[in-house]
Order: sequence, then structure tokens, then C-alpha cells
Amino acid sequence: MIDNKVIVGISQGDINGIGLEVILKTLMEPGICEICTPVLFSSQKTVSYYRKVLGLEEFSFNPIRDFTALNTKKVNVFVCYEEEVNIEMGKDTAVGGKYSFISLQKATQALAEKKIDALVTAPINKRNIQSAEFNFAGHTEYLGAQLGGDPLMILCSDSGLRVALVTGHIPVKEVAGQITEELVTKKIKLLHQSLVKDFGIRKPKIAVLGLNPHAGDNGVIGNEEKDIIAPAIEKIKLNALIYGPYSADGFFGNGTYRQFDGILAMYHDQGLVPFKTLSFNEGVNYTAGLNAVRTSPDHGTGYDIAGKNTANEQSFKKALYAAIDIYKSRQLTTEITENPLAFGTFKKER
Repeated sequence: MIDNKVIVGISQGDINGIGLEVILKTLMEPGICEICTPVLFSSQKTVSYYRKVLGLEEFSFNPIRDFTALNTKKVNVFVCYEEEVNIEMGKDTAVGGKYSFISLQKATQALAEKKIDALVTAPINKRNIQSAEFNFAGHTEYLGAQLGGDPLMILCSDSGLRVALVTGHIPVKEVAGQITEELVTKKIKLLHQSLVKDFGIRKPKIAVLGLNPHAGDNGVIGNEEKDIIAPAIEKIKLNALIYGPYSADGFFGNGTYRQFDGILAMYHDQGLVPFKTLSFNEGVNYTAGLNAVRTSPDHGTGYDIAGKNTANEQSFKKALYAAIDIYKSRQLTTEITENPLAFGTFKKER
């Protein structure tokens, strides 16, 4: 962080998707360089190509090859490759996967080396990015391996809706076998820690969803709730505000979700379907539990609209703002923890 401005790294995502479109539209926001120093990991040629195709000729940037050339008053493009790249907008290609990984790898390295303070990742194609170097189900798993810590996916929005997942990118048929009391307990603790440290909520109230329809109906439709999830909640609720397990359909359908600071879902679609229904184009995917800050928009590569200049940049913009806010919240929490007396209140003796 330079002069209190957070240095935000941005990976370009799949070059054939909408990633660079929403990135450039976000970085053209007036005043963006007053609140952060953006560093896009791409190349001069790729960015210039998109600038021309999208009619954003007024977009200017500072190309750099090392961080000594960083310009804190402009958008920086860290040059990850020099060659011309065959961009085929809207197509799923091996080239798209190759250059999305090159960008992600360089950005992650910069984050690990603290050259940047936070990372915002544009969408990748989880199939075409696969290689000997990237053998992961997605960003979350890759960053967990590279940065250390216990990654926890949290989808969040300005409305205060925050949904975390016990299991992430795994087939539905494997979900029940992954749900253990130990794992649920760990994820509840990670969510609680993140709400305090990353979102500044002093005493967060957390809801835990059940796995089965109607939260198992007391064992009629499944035993995971009474044998695994409820015992995990009981272990923690003495020291935190943890409630559940709730039946997912009724929980979201009747608006109970509004009463909580965080929600823990058992699997991907149980949490993400209601979240995206309520907050699509405004939501942010945040990877809690890492030793660094990473956010992303809540959408995918958008091949169907790539190159048409119709992609909505709101989710990416929110992801950028969230990365800045979370980084600053972590810094404040660290300061308070290291020197609590400086943040206390004292009565003056007479």
C-alpha cells in the first residue's frame, strides 16, 4: 500500500470472454486511481486490441515490466507476455486457457511477494485452463495451494447478504460423503473469523443450512442434520451466535436470511442459486481464509456476449471495491489486535 492507496492486482481471465471488457469499463470509472492503484496483468497488445474493439480509445495505461516503474496515478499494465495472441471472442479455445493462466500465475506471484495488496480475478474457463501447472477445480483451490491458509468461498453483496460454502466445486453425488462434523465446524469458524476480521462485524450472527430437503425432517429424509450438522453447531454456539440447521427453501423463501450476517450452505448450488437470484450483477465472490485478499465478480466468461460491448461491469466494479474495503478492514483489525490500548476509550481522572 502506497500513500494509503491499495495496490490492486487484476488477472485478465479468459481473453475470449467478457473479462477484459468489464475490466476496462471499470478502470475507466472517474476517480478510480484516486482510491487505488490498479495493476492489470496482461500485455500491451492484448489491452490495445480490446481498447480498439470496444471503442474505448480514451483508455490510457502505463505498461510496466517490474514494480519499480509503477505509476500510482494511472492504470498500470504488467506485461506478462510480448507475443501477439489469437483472440477469438466468444470461443472456448486452448489459447484462451493458456493466457488466462499466465496472467493468473503472474498476479498470484505478485500477491505472494506483496508487490500488490489484493487481487481481483476475472472469470476463467475451468476446462480450458487445465494443464500440468493448473490441475484445480477453480480459482479458489489454486489460490489456496499457492497462498496458504484454508480457503472459504463467500458470496457477498451490498445488501449484507453473505453466503459461504462447506463444499465447493465438487460433483453433487459426492457432497453428502464430504459433509463431516469436523468440516462443518471448521467452516463455521472460518466464516465467523472472516465476518469479524474482513467485514468488521463484532458479533456476527450466522445461520447454518441443512443438507437434505426440509433439513431432514427429523431423520425422515436424512440423518446428516441430527448426526453431523446440529452437533457441530452445538459445539460452537456457546461462544458465538450460530443457529440452525435451517431448511434452505423456507429460509430464503420467507426472508429469514435477512436476519443474519452470514449464511453457511452445504454445497455450491444450495447457496449460489438463491444468492445469484437475489444479487446477480451486484454480487462478489470473496475467498476468505487465505493469507491475502482475493475477490472476483459473481459471473462467468460470458462467451455468448463477448465482443458485443454489452457486458455489465457492475459485479466486477463491486469486486474491486470489496477488495479495497476488505484489505483495509484486515489492516485495521491487525492494528487493533497489536495495539488495543490505542483504540480504547479512557476516562480522564480529576
